[in-house]
Amino acid sequence: MQAALGTVSELWRYPASSLAGERLKTISVDVESIDGDRLFGLVDVSDNEIARPDRDAKWHKVPRIRTRLSPTLELEIAVPEGDWLAAPSIESDRAVSAYLGFEASLRPFRRENTGPDYAGPLTAERYRKAPIHLLTTASLARLKALHPEGVADPRRFRPNIVVDMAAIEGSFPETEWIGRKLAVGDLLLTISEPCRRCGFTIVAQDGFDHDPAILRNLVRHNAHNLGVYCTVDRPARVEVGDAMRFL
Repeated sequence: MQAALGTVSELWRYPASSLAGERLKTISVDVESIDGDRLFGLVDVSDNEIARPDRDAKWHKVPRIRTRLSPTLELEIAVPEGDWLAAPSIESDRAVSAYLGFEASLRPFRRENTGPDYAGPLTAERYRKAPIHLLTTASLARLKALHPEGVADPRRFRPNIVVDMAAIEGSFPETEWIGRKLAVGDLLLTISEPCRRCGFTIVAQDGFDHDPAILRNLVRHNAHNLGVYCTVDRPARVEVGDAMRFL
């Protein structure tokens, strides 16, 4: 058996696109997606434009809106200093609109993402590059070495799986693994492509400030990339502490 490259230190899903993610101790990975990942979008009611913090400053506060799913996979959101609210709902839309300063609404990508009482509109999913986005702490350490005054927080990059592994001087290691196969616990993956970063990575969130140098360093030193996308060869549950190995 191959030696472990590292162990899973963080697991995330993102119930609503562009809103803050939900950190978990376990995730369930299917061939197409993670259970509960990217089920909803936030839109500007005036033109039905979906939130794009990477492109428009009016959306820069969106990543501070917390999300979670109930045990029955119903969405709940909380704006800063606000209570948890069931969503989509009149109350959640009112809270988000007041926080952003314009009328906004949470909408599901598919009808089956909501309860039977929801009769509101849907919105189109922005994109889904691959079922899994994997990021190593070694790559975060490389970014920190290039930009010591910056905060290389995983939340900037929205990974599903963060693997703790030793830093490798001068290397963003997983970017060099394209085409290789990995086992993460019982989950089997193929690394399909590097994750090309966008302006979302520079946006402030709780605990760190707006920082354009984050993206500038990735453009200059790793062709815009950080982390990798993976396709699923064998679905499984993944837990924090699971080992990652090459196959």
